[in-house]
Amino acid sequence: MADHITWVGHGTVVVAMGGTRVIVDPVLRPRILHLKRFHPVPASALRSLDAVLITHQHHDHLDPPSLERLGKDLPVIVPAGAAGTLRRKRFTRVIEIAEGERIQIGALRAQATPAEHDGKRDHPLGPHAEPIGYLLEGTRRVYIAGDTDLFDAMELIGPVDYALLPIFGWGPSLGPGHMDAERAAEAARRLQAKVAIPIHWGTLWPIGRGEPPREPADEFAAACARVAPDVEVRVLEPGATLDV
Repeated sequence: MADHITWVGHGTVVVAMGGTRVIVDPVLRPRILHLKRFHPVPASALRSLDAVLITHQHHDHLDPPSLERLGKDLPVIVPAGAAGTLRRKRFTRVIEIAEGERIQIGALRAQATPAEHDGKRDHPLGPHAEPIGYLLEGTRRVYIAGDTDLFDAMELIGPVDYALLPIFGWGPSLGPGHMDAERAAEAARRLQAKVAIPIHWGTLWPIGRGEPPREPADEFAAACARVAPDVEVRVLEPGATLDV
């Protein structure tokens, strides 16, 4: 199996290195809450997975029906405090990981990295779990940010071979704890990324508002050219695969 990265869409990413395949934040349904999915999920992305990695509890990143599609016995790595959400739904192999901790998954070592984002599930009284990102180390160093704003310790994660960075949201405005295209370009610079791949754009969009815009990806490429000219930007379409 060749090493590769597949951007399934939104925050969902598959990373394959050294014969190990993991999926991050799988959202696989055609609709979630009031959001419609505008691109199909490639079936090849869901085959022979070794584990699921979850960055935080928001519904567009932690979706139990999507996880059920992958099987309730597949290991699911979640931020510390989030396991109860899945154990109550009878997922059998839920493992919590806190910022700074590492876990070995086949040929990959996954380290939980900081993230600047809200940690609640869905309402003020819901379970709280600090959001994280993941640094995956195998034949390459691959950083998947999850949802986050810029944070001071980001420079300590790099240098990385590939950085998958959220650049947009699922609606016309961004709340706190997110990066827009400009801030994501600064993240690529801080991470000393060889290759930056924009994610979290162009997939989920409110029903009745037309199609999601492409401009954020173009803006990210332009911003990287200004602030991080040494970083190669690879804009993937949802469902596309990049050999690494």
